[in-house]
Amino acid sequence: MRLSRMGAVVSAAVLATSLAACGSSEKTVDKEAGAGDSAGALIGVTMPTRSSERWISDGDNLKKQLEALGYQVDLQYAEDKIPTQTQQLDNQITKGAKLLIIASIDGTAITTQLETAKSNKIPVIAYDRLIRNSPNVDYYATFDNFKVGVQQATSLLTGLKVLKADGSAGDAKGPFNIELFAGSPDDNNATFFFNGAMSVLEPKIKDGTLVVKSKQTDFKTVAILRWQAKTAQDRMENLLTSTYRGGAKVDGVLSPYDGLSIGILSALKSNGYGTAAQPWPVVTGQDAEEASVKSILRGEQYSTIYKDTRELAKTTVEMADAVLKGQTPKTNNTTDYDNGVKVVPSQLLESVIVDKSNYKKELVDSGYYTEAQLQ
Repeated sequence: MRLSRMGAVVSAAVLATSLAACGSSEKTVDKEAGAGDSAGALIGVTMPTRSSERWISDGDNLKKQLEALGYQVDLQYAEDKIPTQTQQLDNQITKGAKLLIIASIDGTAITTQLETAKSNKIPVIAYDRLIRNSPNVDYYATFDNFKVGVQQATSLLTGLKVLKADGSAGDAKGPFNIELFAGSPDDNNATFFFNGAMSVLEPKIKDGTLVVKSKQTDFKTVAILRWQAKTAQDRMENLLTSTYRGGAKVDGVLSPYDGLSIGILSALKSNGYGTAAQPWPVVTGQDAEEASVKSILRGEQYSTIYKDTRELAKTTVEMADAVLKGQTPKTNNTTDYDNGVKVVPSQLLESVIVDKSNYKKELVDSGYYTEAQLQ
């Protein structure tokens, strides 16, 4: 690769051909990040897994929008395997990518690839998951993840009728038995979700309105590695077996993601929940995945947090386009997203609580789903 690149540069000089007209993706690794010609540039996009429909949607949206601007796109999925993702990044750098968009599996595990990208002057945008412990992350596009956690906890309290829909105090006083779940400990977002939720729930736990019967309230204990539904299902089964014998019932479950909610609901169902005699507890979620929206409409899962990934892709594409044209992309937060080495300039988008009462307005009328998809 090095010899071929040197040969290309020498030939270009001999022929007096401008670099802008050359169109080679390899030449940019010798240029300042974001400077010069970006027409037809190769952009590497790496997503964590195809096992979640949201990541499939994210990848498709990014590829479609980037290609509409004339960029080439190398879209890869790592199926939640860290060595696979590092290899994919290595390959994209070798191919001559001018910019990388990375939704990391483990935000601390790609340091070597980021160093290589930096040495080749390839800018990096972290997509929805903050890349940690590296100075070689240029921008971050995501939602307001602390607020997402607040919304999850608020919807849990609304479902329990501790709060009304307008946020005012409800008629129910409790005590209600709840259990807490958090996301993967290697995903920086998981702590934002959990901390946001606990900012709402802790006062209600302290005043006795809510009771975490298992007493499992710290993040490390309730976190679910890799956001795996089966792991969440097994943990819920264990909680029911160890904590809810003798007639005690679960009234609510804080779940940070729809995929986990499906597993949690499966465990509850196998233990007799979902009947007239033993109704479903209030179970939250996130990402408005099709299966979970259908579950909400069936009266199983109570709520989800809708994050319009079309808008996240649009924001990220605008960032990438600006960087490659030598411009400074738009950001709205330069204080909160410290990755352990630097504060990464970020663009945060808004999210919405969705339940049975407003799914049509938020999901169908917006074109995110058709009514037929949710039947």
